[in-house]
Amino acid sequence: MGDSSLSLRTPVHKALGGGRVADVLLWRKWSGGAVMLVSATTMWYLFEIAGYNFLTFVANVLLILAVILFFWAKSASLLNRPLPPIPNMEISERTVVMISDELHVWINCVLAVAHGITIGRNLKLFIKVAVSLWFLSFIGSIFNFLTLVYIGVILILLVPFVYEKYQHQIDEKLSVADRTIQAQCRKIDEMVFSKLPLLSNKGKKMQ
Repeated sequence: MGDSSLSLRTPVHKALGGGRVADVLLWRKWSGGAVMLVSATTMWYLFEIAGYNFLTFVANVLLILAVILFFWAKSASLLNRPLPPIPNMEISERTVVMISDELHVWINCVLAVAHGITIGRNLKLFIKVAVSLWFLSFIGSIFNFLTLVYIGVILILLVPFVYEKYQHQIDEKLSVADRTIQAQCRKIDEMVFSKLPLLSNKGKKMQ
């Protein structure tokens, strides 16, 4: 079993898409990871520590950029210099379709959960959703949104790199943890959920 699982293990780089994003997340292109880390740290420091207002900061940056590009273009036409190297800023139809398909999947998933709770009266699903929302509320009471985003960026840059380096050891620990959690869930299901009248009546109707 161990040898077969090792042979079926997907490389981390391939699982992340195998492109530039995977190279950045795995620090194979360290310059991209460093730029992402420095940018996130700078933004977090400006808005969380220094107290800058996000809307004011963005408006000022865009204003300075617009002024620079305007005078650059004017001086280029007067001095016969090349215009600013601005790329073609368009969103392709393929990108829009990909984003809409992804949103379609997520929205349907949320609606399916809502249907299972309200129409299907799925008590297990309701408890899972309630616990998940409570956990998010608890985390939100400790950190604000910007700090959570910054922590997320740090984890995105750290977890894939560490997992690729110690994939075998981590997979073994996760396998043990998964079996333990499944066993505990079955015990809870037998001791608690099976004795609830809503689920027992539903089971009888199914029979």
